[in-house]
Amino acid sequence: MPNITLPDGKKLSFKSNVTGYEVAEKISKSLSKQALIVSVDGELKDLSFSIQKDSSVKIITSKDKEGLDVIRHDAAHIMAMAVQELFPGTQVTIGPVIENGFFYDFARKEPFTKDDLKKIEKKMSEIIDRDVKTKREVWDRGKAIAHFKKIGEKYKAEIIESIPKNEELSIYHHGDTWHDLCRGPHLVSSGKIGKAFKLTKVSGAYWRGDSNNEMLQRIYGTCWSSKKELDEYLHRLEEAEKRDHRKLGKEMDLFHFREESPGSVFWHEKGWNLFQRLVEYMRLKQRNAGYKEISTPELLDKSLWEKSGHWEKFGHHMFTSETPDEKVFAVKPMNCPGCVQVFNQGLKSYRDLPLKLSEFGKVHRYEPSGALHGLLRVRAFTQDDAHIFCTEEQITDECISVTKLILDIYKDLGFEKVFLKYSDRPEKRVGDDKVWDKSEKALLEAIKKTKLEYTINKGEGAFYGPKIEFVLRDAIGRDWQCGTLQVDLNLPGRLGATFVDKDGTKKIPVMLHRALFGSLERFIGIIIENYAGKLPFWLSPSQIVVLPIAEEHNDYAKKIFKDMFKEGIKCEVDLRNQKINYKIRDHSLSKVPFLLICGSKEIKDKSVTIRKLGSEKQETKKINNAIKEFKQLNNLPIN
Repeated sequence: MPNITLPDGKKLSFKSNVTGYEVAEKISKSLSKQALIVSVDGELKDLSFSIQKDSSVKIITSKDKEGLDVIRHDAAHIMAMAVQELFPGTQVTIGPVIENGFFYDFARKEPFTKDDLKKIEKKMSEIIDRDVKTKREVWDRGKAIAHFKKIGEKYKAEIIESIPKNEELSIYHHGDTWHDLCRGPHLVSSGKIGKAFKLTKVSGAYWRGDSNNEMLQRIYGTCWSSKKELDEYLHRLEEAEKRDHRKLGKEMDLFHFREESPGSVFWHEKGWNLFQRLVEYMRLKQRNAGYKEISTPELLDKSLWEKSGHWEKFGHHMFTSETPDEKVFAVKPMNCPGCVQVFNQGLKSYRDLPLKLSEFGKVHRYEPSGALHGLLRVRAFTQDDAHIFCTEEQITDECISVTKLILDIYKDLGFEKVFLKYSDRPEKRVGDDKVWDKSEKALLEAIKKTKLEYTINKGEGAFYGPKIEFVLRDAIGRDWQCGTLQVDLNLPGRLGATFVDKDGTKKIPVMLHRALFGSLERFIGIIIENYAGKLPFWLSPSQIVVLPIAEEHNDYAKKIFKDMFKEGIKCEVDLRNQKINYKIRDHSLSKVPFLLICGSKEIKDKSVTIRKLGSEKQETKKINNAIKEFKQLNNLPIN
């Protein structure tokens, strides 16, 4: 006779064991129609799951994240079912839910084509219309292995052999014939999936992610609760393709990559102008906030990385070099140990704290070739790092100060929607729990003062302290994790950092790790995509191009260029023997904010005709007035 406690605290009593579906039906008929799966004491189960004891129960619908995930999971199974109906002999391997959708890996000799994806989609719709029922069975391990080997599913048999022996093996049947190994839960039938899905692409994937294994074919799909959500997502994909920073970087002549140095950026003049302008802005913001800029070596002896603990935990991501005298050096993957060495020079007093040391440090980390992605995932990048050395009593104020600085900078750069992720102490950690209490309280207080939305990642903090991650939402609704703030109770002590306290004793400072962009390279990629290449005037690497209408107007165009250049405006003059409309199209494609057109009339009036990017309208102004306005637009957005 289980007693069921609902999320609102209401209790329901049943005379005998009860299923999730029966609980939903008892609550309301409409809920039983919307129900997809059930949460029993925090564990997700099929609606057919028999509840035999007092439990806390929540009915999951498509409005819940878990509900959308199970719709996507079932869509993955139905896709695999459709593939095997259409292409007999194809083996299925794994098919998990991912952000915005799902994928399944298949072993098949012939490559899947775009036409194949359309056929698979059509077959999926047929299976959904058939509304085939779902049934769960628990199988004996030996039976399961023998069965999948017998039907030619060697990958599935291998997965079962790797599952711990004490773990239950569940097999899900969709209809009378198709079945797969799966933990579940799943929908009661295929009809519950709906038609808001689309298969998006095919790519290669190594079996179990190991490049030594066979190459499989991975089909990706997206799936949503409604057609409206699907259409919105597909529109975002189209927008993302238009905004791809790699395409725009080429059109704007900013950077390129080469196989000779994978994951490293070759910055062109305009791209480097953009990079340096961002650094200039950051440098001024940090100086105003009391930071002192330093620079530390890129090569450091292995012994320092061993002391810091990075060699053990991060060594496989480091690039190393052995010198003729058999010393091993590592190219730094992060700036922290070098910064502590600067702090350690000279005796520090409590009066020196908080001490804020910033660094635009170039770091190198080994990333697999397949993971590299333009500026967004590289092997060599510049961190806008800072490390704040402070006392335990200063943690709260410094966390609030850092959070305010980060949010101010994001706002200046056009990111109004920011939310936070807070991660507290993990099970395995260092440091005294009293200091952890203080650190966590300080970070939470800083978060609450922002009045921003935040989520808690329980137990996901670093082993040395809790952390905040700052997530930006861009112009088309994508989220980017950028800034971080971490409280470190470990590294300063490991590397011998101390200060003299008020009572004359030596104490170990708390170290706050702070990055605003994380990686300048990655952040530039995000900015380019957020603005679709149409960067704010002050940040644009090419701000103005002067276009003479004919050859006799070239001297006037050159004079305008010189006047602009003297005022610090990034200006070019286009003297090519091309028609004016061709030049306008060419520089518009390069996302130049303003084009200044000059002909006989402009020479006579000492004026210029201004054409703004994205507008068909033109405006004529006296050249002196135009220069003043451009100078004002070029000011850094410093409060």
